[in-house]
Amino acid sequence: MKVLYGVQATGNGHITRARVMAPALERAGVKVDYLFSGREPEALFNMEPFGDYQCRQGLTFYMDGSKVAKWRTLVGNNPAKLVKDIFALDLDAYDLVITDFEPVTAWAAKLKGVPSVGIAHQYAFLHKLPDSKMGFFFRNQIKSFAPAKLAVGIHWHHFDHAICPPLIQPPLFKPVKGESKVVVYLPHDDAQTIELALSSYVDHDFYIYTAIEQPSDRDNIHLRPFSREGFHKDLAECSGVICNSGFGLLSEAIQYGKKILTIPQKGQAEQESNAEVLAHLGLGVVINDLNSTRLVDWLELPMPEPQEFPDLATALAQWIAAGCHQPIETIVDDIWKSSAFIATSA
Repeated sequence: MKVLYGVQATGNGHITRARVMAPALERAGVKVDYLFSGREPEALFNMEPFGDYQCRQGLTFYMDGSKVAKWRTLVGNNPAKLVKDIFALDLDAYDLVITDFEPVTAWAAKLKGVPSVGIAHQYAFLHKLPDSKMGFFFRNQIKSFAPAKLAVGIHWHHFDHAICPPLIQPPLFKPVKGESKVVVYLPHDDAQTIELALSSYVDHDFYIYTAIEQPSDRDNIHLRPFSREGFHKDLAECSGVICNSGFGLLSEAIQYGKKILTIPQKGQAEQESNAEVLAHLGLGVVINDLNSTRLVDWLELPMPEPQEFPDLATALAQWIAAGCHQPIETIVDDIWKSSAFIATSA
């Protein structure tokens, strides 16, 4: 079987899922080519697992701090180029298209009659979730953005639907209890503004990952350049994480057993939903900005226990290698039964 795997590169969570799936598909004997869209090619990093991958412009969000810049997003995308790329994409060599919410591959498969499977957190929104954000119009936006013949959603609970547990790699480092260390990942916010909001909490050390070339330390503020390995090492050693509400990082924090303080990006319905569901399941605390009075209380909260997620990648890879004939509901039931992860009942 030969597969074209499309990945929405706007957020790191999509790429992280592809990194987990790549070796599982290889072990299952599936030959895979990769296509990434939604980010400038030069902004991609640690892409060795994907070999000679392709890039397309696709669609993306533009941010103004922790909120969506609606006008810039509207004028910054190029629908004509998207349509051109969809029709130009040659799928003759492929038996299947996998899309992690990537529109070029998804629409090319739909229009050219190639079987497709969607594997992404966003496909969980096609089901009823315990939040106030996901309605009829948003579900149709999900279907329209990156349609898939078979859609496999991923979330922290199945909510009595065919939704899989998180698809993430095992911890890179052994989790430890670092009571005073806090990791901060708010990549669209100004680092000086973050420092000003947090520097007065002198009993805690804040490791802020931001767009700088070299690390910098000033009293209890530690600025760090983006680094996947360095970030995970600090994540393993900290007591908690302050971040936006992207599904991938939140899932990694849960896996490492770190308390979570999350600020959903305003105007980003997916993140607003994630934040509501996270609070509903008792997995984190939601605030609107770093000046929230809830920050003080959160810093004093105990750390939760690390959680072990099941090996979803292997199960999905074997299902794909077998032709996706087994009902996805059966795969979902089996994988949740094998999971030691138990969130607050939905």
